[in-house]
Amino acid sequence: MCVLFFSTIMAFAENHSSALIIDVRTPAEWETGHLADAKHIEWQVIDQKITNLTKDKNAIIYVYCRSGNRSGKAKKILDQLGYTNVVNAGGIREAEAFINAIEN
Repeated sequence: MCVLFFSTIMAFAENHSSALIIDVRTPAEWETGHLADAKHIEWQVIDQKITNLTKDKNAIIYVYCRSGNRSGKAKKILDQLGYTNVVNAGGIREAEAFINAIEN
C-alpha cells in the first residue's frame, strides 16, 4: 500500500494541470481500464520512452501500476535519469484517490 501524506499532495497540487500521469502496467492491464489523461509506458522500458513524453527533468510525473511495486521501480529509474519531481502514486485505486484529492 502506498501512503501519501497531505504535505506531498499539496506540494504538487499547484502545478497539477501540467502533470504527466504514466501507467506502467502491462498492455493487457491498460486495456482493462486506466486513469483519465494517463499515458502508457511499461516500467521496464520507461528509460527508453520517457523522452517521447517529456525531456523536462523538472516535469511533475505521477507513476502508477496495480499495487505500487512496479511504479516504485519506474520512479527509481526516472530518479536515476535525473527527473526531479516523480511521485509513486501507488496502485491504480490509490493513484485515482491521490489525483482526485489534488483536483478538489
